[in-house]
Amino acid sequence: MLDRANGLRRALLASTLIAAAPAVFAQEALSASQRAKIDDAVTSVLAATGAPGASIAVVGEGRIAYEHAYGSARLAPLTPATSAMRYSVGSVSKQFTATAVLLLVEEGRLSLDDKVGRWLPELTRANAVSVRQLLSMTTGYQDYWPQDYVFPAMLEPTTPQAILDRWARKALDFEPGTKWQYSNTNYVIADLIVERVSGQRLVDFLRERVFTKLGMNSVKDVDAAPLGAEDAAGYLRNALGPLRPAPKEARGWLSAAGELGMTAHDLALWDISVIDQTVLRPASYRTMQTDVLLASGAASRYGLGVTVRIVDGRRQIEHGGAVSGYLTANVIYPDERVAVVAFSNIYPGAGDPASQIAERVGKVMFEPADAEAAKALEQARRVFAGLQKGTIDRALFSPNANAYFSEEAISDFASSLGPLGTPTEFVRTRQGLRGGMTFRSFRVKCGGRTLELRTHTLPGGALEQYVVERVE
Repeated sequence: MLDRANGLRRALLASTLIAAAPAVFAQEALSASQRAKIDDAVTSVLAATGAPGASIAVVGEGRIAYEHAYGSARLAPLTPATSAMRYSVGSVSKQFTATAVLLLVEEGRLSLDDKVGRWLPELTRANAVSVRQLLSMTTGYQDYWPQDYVFPAMLEPTTPQAILDRWARKALDFEPGTKWQYSNTNYVIADLIVERVSGQRLVDFLRERVFTKLGMNSVKDVDAAPLGAEDAAGYLRNALGPLRPAPKEARGWLSAAGELGMTAHDLALWDISVIDQTVLRPASYRTMQTDVLLASGAASRYGLGVTVRIVDGRRQIEHGGAVSGYLTANVIYPDERVAVVAFSNIYPGAGDPASQIAERVGKVMFEPADAEAAKALEQARRVFAGLQKGTIDRALFSPNANAYFSEEAISDFASSLGPLGTPTEFVRTRQGLRGGMTFRSFRVKCGGRTLELRTHTLPGGALEQYVVERVE
């Protein structure tokens, strides 16, 4: 389990790599309108998914701009959620593990290119697998917890070494560095390496070097003990059945793969430290946030403990977390100094309310920047509708584009597009710069056909290009 949510986001967002201008934020807290839109987004997701509760923290301009809790933290007795309550953050813990390793790298106590065999020679192919490959999920070690539920053995205590003896002494699933595959086993190995190099338990090392420094006072090791009665309780749903208490993994099963619990506020403090680069050196952040390439040269879209991608034209550093009863989405836009933390106390059984919340809250945060893109979309729709009827507003176009739209071209547009009728889908799929102009691509579906529309807009606003091609 531990990162099912992140896997879903990788699939859902892979086709939405589009660009936009940077957001502009007021120097004060979010406006009443923004807060209302955020509240509406969260409550709508809870209503649609049936999740009992949620807690969020939003960073704007590099500081916490809004935090709030929604719904129920506990069902018996019924207890409203509050921002002071902690949730298990699951695989979001991995970026803290990666940070611990990078702190040791900065001190010269290990190297990312060191082989696992330096500390754990008994593991399969230990002298062929590097620390960098552990953190980037490219080792081939088999995942010890791919299930979306707690299997029977997990109800009995274990140790990181026992996990490795069972899962990291098998044959590798692939040659190191040749594929990307999410595997919690990699981070159990990293846990033991940090402990052996530092002489401290990983959680103690992080508390001393990270949590205390950042004021993250709520952090708890939920591998050692469950969250308390004052925190959010975890729930699950079997198929479409009622909400039920989620079983807690026994001691030792989460390890560095997902052992942390905290408030949304404290995870937002961590996000601010990533934006401001206050824990690691700038070079270490670049390493952590750089897409790791496979041996073939293909991108993995994963750095060290974080997913890295461009979404809506913005660099996004993201990771999800899923453990029994809890979901987390932690999304950072470092260049815009924005981050969204979303917790929900259900897993499995409600889809992915945390990532849905994070996505919708992110849209609210970036509304000012997306206004221009929305105008461009509406203009593209109007031009398309006109061309279907054989008409064109030449005032919208540059001299070159007006030359392109000869009487013959307009006739071809009308005769081929007109019979398709009104589009059932008209969405922007990409945006960027090209030749000093803004390039945009749109997907248009009408009359059973899928079309691609590509526009180029000059700085003054005139359309230099409006080209439609059949895709399907």
